[in-house]
Amino acid sequence: MKIEIGQKTLEAIKGDITDYDGETIVNAANNHFWMGGGVAGAIKRRGGMVIEQEAMRQGPKPVGEAVITSAGTLKAKHVIHAAVMGQDLQTNETKILSATRSALRLAESNEIKSVAFPALGTGVGGFPLSEAARIMTKETNSFLQQAKSLRRVTFVLFDDEAYDAFAEELRKLKQ
Repeated sequence: MKIEIGQKTLEAIKGDITDYDGETIVNAANNHFWMGGGVAGAIKRRGGMVIEQEAMRQGPKPVGEAVITSAGTLKAKHVIHAAVMGQDLQTNETKILSATRSALRLAESNEIKSVAFPALGTGVGGFPLSEAARIMTKETNSFLQQAKSLRRVTFVLFDDEAYDAFAEELRKLKQ
């Protein structure tokens, strides 16, 4: 599912974020940036320990902030680590909104043109997919309307349930 926002694209696809062939991927991180399971674990396994080491050197940060690292051996050039939870691994609407906004701002300030997000906070954090999709698509749509460098944001969702939730929110934005 894809929508155009002026000359920019916001889309949802089903796939593995570690295979993303764009410029940058986002990691659903904790605020100390150690990479355990879920999306973070997949990124570390595919891209190498260097990603976690670079991220941890920049932490801890308040929940809702983001840092950027290299992408190790991934196809992407960078990983933005969006701190969507603290050490308790709990998240909420405010944390997801702040982490999404921080990741987008960091991409823009680094003149990144394409970025891929997973569904933040819905794995280990246990936040409902439909709510995360609503928060993230709405914030990203607003951000893209004024972005200078960022041209494409892709939500890369691992399964049908996540894809359907994000595709539904994009359909609502398109109307």
